[in-house]
Amino acid sequence: MGNIKVTGCEIEGLYVIEPEVREDERGYFTETYNLRDMKEKGLDMVFVQDNQSKSKRGVLRGLHFQKEFPQDKLVRVVRGEVFDVAVDLREGSKTYGKWFGVRLSEENKKQFFIPKNFAHGFLVLSEYAEFCYKCTDFYHPNDEGGLLWSDPQIGVEWPIPAGMELILSDKDQKWGTIKDFRK
Repeated sequence: MGNIKVTGCEIEGLYVIEPEVREDERGYFTETYNLRDMKEKGLDMVFVQDNQSKSKRGVLRGLHFQKEFPQDKLVRVVRGEVFDVAVDLREGSKTYGKWFGVRLSEENKKQFFIPKNFAHGFLVLSEYAEFCYKCTDFYHPNDEGGLLWSDPQIGVEWPIPAGMELILSDKDQKWGTIKDFRK
Protein backbone atom coordinates (compact mmCIF):
# COMPACT_ATOMS: atom_id res chain seq x y z
CA MET A 1 0.00 0.00 0.00
CA GLY A 2 0.99 3.63 -0.38
CA ASN A 3 2.48 3.17 -3.86
CA ILE A 4 1.25 6.54 -5.13
CA LYS A 5 2.37 10.09 -4.50
CA VAL A 6 -0.51 12.59 -4.26
CA THR A 7 0.33 16.29 -4.51
CA GLY A 8 -2.26 18.98 -3.93
CA CYS A 9 -2.41 22.00 -6.22
CA GLU A 10 -2.99 25.68 -5.50
CA ILE A 11 -6.68 25.07 -6.22
CA GLU A 12 -8.21 22.98 -3.44
CA GLY A 13 -9.52 19.61 -4.64
CA LEU A 14 -7.14 19.20 -7.61
CA TYR A 15 -4.38 16.61 -7.26
CA VAL A 16 -1.44 15.47 -9.36
CA ILE A 17 -0.95 11.75 -8.80
CA GLU A 18 2.28 9.91 -9.51
CA PRO A 19 2.13 6.12 -9.37
CA GLU A 20 5.17 4.08 -8.45
CA VAL A 21 6.89 2.82 -11.61
CA ARG A 22 9.03 -0.33 -11.44
CA GLU A 23 11.48 -0.56 -14.32
CA ASP A 24 14.07 -3.10 -15.37
CA GLU A 25 15.68 -4.30 -18.61
CA ARG A 26 12.33 -5.75 -19.77
CA GLY A 27 10.37 -2.50 -19.47
CA TYR A 28 8.20 -1.21 -16.65
CA PHE A 29 5.17 -2.01 -14.52
CA THR A 30 2.90 0.41 -12.69
CA GLU A 31 -0.45 0.28 -10.96
CA THR A 32 -2.45 3.11 -12.49
CA TYR A 33 -5.26 2.81 -9.97
CA ASN A 34 -5.68 1.07 -6.63
CA LEU A 35 -8.77 1.82 -4.53
CA ARG A 36 -7.01 1.05 -1.23
CA ASP A 37 -4.09 3.38 -2.03
CA MET A 38 -6.44 6.14 -3.16
CA LYS A 39 -8.57 5.83 0.00
CA GLU A 40 -5.39 5.93 2.09
CA LYS A 41 -4.63 9.31 0.46
CA GLY A 42 -8.16 10.59 1.12
CA LEU A 43 -9.54 10.03 -2.39
CA ASP A 44 -12.42 7.60 -1.95
CA MET A 45 -14.47 8.16 -5.11
CA VAL A 46 -15.95 5.24 -7.05
CA PHE A 47 -15.45 5.25 -10.80
CA VAL A 48 -18.19 3.92 -13.08
CA GLN A 49 -16.89 4.61 -16.59
CA ASP A 50 -13.51 4.58 -18.35
CA ASN A 51 -12.93 6.51 -21.58
CA GLN A 52 -10.04 6.73 -24.04
CA SER A 53 -9.43 9.11 -26.92
CA LYS A 54 -6.74 9.58 -29.54
CA SER A 55 -6.02 13.04 -30.90
CA LYS A 56 -3.37 14.52 -33.16
CA ARG A 57 -1.00 17.42 -32.50
CA GLY A 58 -2.79 20.74 -32.08
CA VAL A 59 -6.14 19.28 -31.02
CA LEU A 60 -7.61 21.27 -28.16
CA ARG A 61 -10.56 19.64 -26.42
CA GLY A 62 -12.50 21.65 -23.87
CA LEU A 63 -13.27 23.26 -21.64
CA HIS A 64 -16.04 20.73 -20.86
CA PHE A 65 -18.22 19.82 -17.89
CA GLN A 66 -21.49 18.07 -17.08
CA LYS A 67 -24.14 20.45 -15.68
CA GLU A 68 -26.66 18.33 -13.72
CA PHE A 69 -24.60 15.13 -13.48
CA PRO A 70 -21.07 16.37 -12.64
CA GLN A 71 -18.18 13.91 -12.68
CA ASP A 72 -14.96 13.48 -10.79
CA LYS A 73 -12.26 12.52 -13.32
CA LEU A 74 -8.89 10.83 -13.04
CA VAL A 75 -7.01 11.48 -16.28
CA ARG A 76 -3.72 10.27 -17.76
CA VAL A 77 -1.86 9.95 -21.05
CA VAL A 78 -0.68 6.54 -22.29
CA ARG A 79 0.91 7.80 -25.55
CA GLY A 80 2.29 11.23 -26.29
CA GLU A 81 1.95 14.43 -24.26
CA VAL A 82 -0.82 16.91 -23.43
CA PHE A 83 -1.23 20.07 -21.42
CA ASP A 84 -4.23 19.34 -19.20
CA VAL A 85 -6.33 22.09 -17.61
CA ALA A 86 -9.04 22.33 -14.95
CA VAL A 87 -11.10 25.46 -14.20
CA ASP A 88 -12.89 25.86 -10.86
CA LEU A 89 -16.66 26.30 -11.31
CA ARG A 90 -17.68 25.56 -7.72
CA GLU A 91 -20.16 28.14 -6.46
CA GLY A 92 -18.76 30.05 -3.51
CA SER A 93 -15.21 28.75 -4.02
CA LYS A 94 -12.44 31.24 -3.25
CA THR A 95 -10.75 30.08 -6.47
CA TYR A 96 -13.87 30.26 -8.69
CA GLY A 97 -12.83 30.90 -12.30
CA LYS A 98 -9.17 30.08 -11.63
CA TRP A 99 -7.35 27.44 -13.65
CA PHE A 100 -4.53 24.97 -13.09
CA GLY A 101 -2.59 23.12 -15.77
CA VAL A 102 -0.18 20.20 -15.81
CA ARG A 103 1.72 18.32 -18.50
CA LEU A 104 0.74 14.67 -18.67
CA SER A 105 2.79 12.29 -20.78
CA GLU A 106 3.64 8.68 -21.36
CA GLU A 107 7.11 9.48 -19.96
CA ASN A 108 6.14 11.16 -16.69
CA LYS A 109 3.11 8.87 -16.11
CA LYS A 110 1.47 11.57 -14.00
CA GLN A 111 -2.28 11.54 -13.48
CA PHE A 112 -4.54 14.47 -12.70
CA PHE A 113 -7.56 14.24 -10.41
CA ILE A 114 -10.30 16.76 -11.24
CA PRO A 115 -13.29 16.87 -8.88
CA LYS A 116 -16.91 17.60 -9.75
CA ASN A 117 -17.83 21.13 -10.83
CA PHE A 118 -14.63 21.86 -12.72
CA ALA A 119 -14.37 22.47 -16.44
CA HIS A 120 -11.73 20.32 -18.12
CA GLY A 121 -9.73 20.44 -21.33
CA PHE A 122 -6.42 19.53 -22.90
CA LEU A 123 -4.08 20.47 -25.75
CA VAL A 124 -2.10 17.78 -27.60
CA LEU A 125 1.60 18.74 -27.74
CA SER A 126 3.03 15.57 -29.29
CA GLU A 127 2.45 14.14 -32.79
CA TYR A 128 -0.58 12.41 -31.28
CA ALA A 129 -1.79 11.47 -27.81
CA GLU A 130 -3.89 8.70 -26.34
CA PHE A 131 -5.78 10.04 -23.35
CA CYS A 132 -7.54 7.92 -20.70
CA TYR A 133 -9.94 9.00 -18.01
CA LYS A 134 -11.99 7.43 -15.29
CA CYS A 135 -15.31 9.09 -14.33
CA THR A 136 -17.53 8.83 -11.26
CA ASP A 137 -20.75 9.31 -13.24
CA PHE A 138 -21.93 8.22 -16.64
CA TYR A 139 -21.77 10.55 -19.61
CA HIS A 140 -25.11 12.24 -20.30
CA PRO A 141 -25.02 13.73 -23.84
CA ASN A 142 -27.82 16.23 -23.16
CA ASP A 143 -26.04 17.51 -20.06
CA GLU A 144 -22.92 18.92 -21.72
CA GLY A 145 -21.62 22.33 -20.83
CA GLY A 146 -18.52 24.19 -21.81
CA LEU A 147 -16.49 27.34 -21.62
CA LEU A 148 -14.56 29.00 -24.42
CA TRP A 149 -10.98 27.72 -24.31
CA SER A 150 -9.64 31.24 -24.90
CA ASP A 151 -11.87 33.12 -22.42
CA PRO A 152 -9.69 36.11 -21.41
CA GLN A 153 -11.33 36.29 -17.98
CA ILE A 154 -10.08 32.77 -17.18
CA GLY A 155 -6.77 33.39 -18.96
CA VAL A 156 -5.49 29.85 -19.46
CA GLU A 157 -1.87 30.07 -20.60
CA TRP A 158 -1.94 27.29 -23.19
CA PRO A 159 1.63 26.37 -24.21
CA ILE A 160 0.98 26.71 -27.95
CA PRO A 161 4.31 26.31 -29.79
CA ALA A 162 5.09 28.68 -32.66
CA GLY A 163 3.59 27.37 -35.88
CA MET A 164 1.08 25.03 -34.20
CA GLU A 165 -2.36 25.18 -35.78
CA LEU A 166 -5.11 24.55 -33.30
CA ILE A 167 -7.80 22.03 -34.20
CA LEU A 168 -11.09 22.55 -32.37
CA SER A 169 -14.52 20.99 -32.74
CA ASP A 170 -17.35 23.25 -33.83
CA LYS A 171 -18.84 23.22 -30.34
CA ASP A 172 -15.50 24.06 -28.71
CA GLN A 173 -15.27 27.16 -30.89
CA LYS A 174 -18.75 28.32 -29.82
CA TRP A 175 -18.88 27.89 -26.03
CA GLY A 176 -19.54 31.06 -24.02
CA THR A 177 -17.34 32.78 -21.49
CA ILE A 178 -17.37 32.33 -17.73
CA LYS A 179 -19.38 35.58 -17.48
CA ASP A 180 -22.13 33.82 -19.45
CA PHE A 181 -21.88 30.61 -17.41
CA ARG A 182 -25.05 29.42 -15.77
CA LYS A 183 -25.46 25.98 -14.18
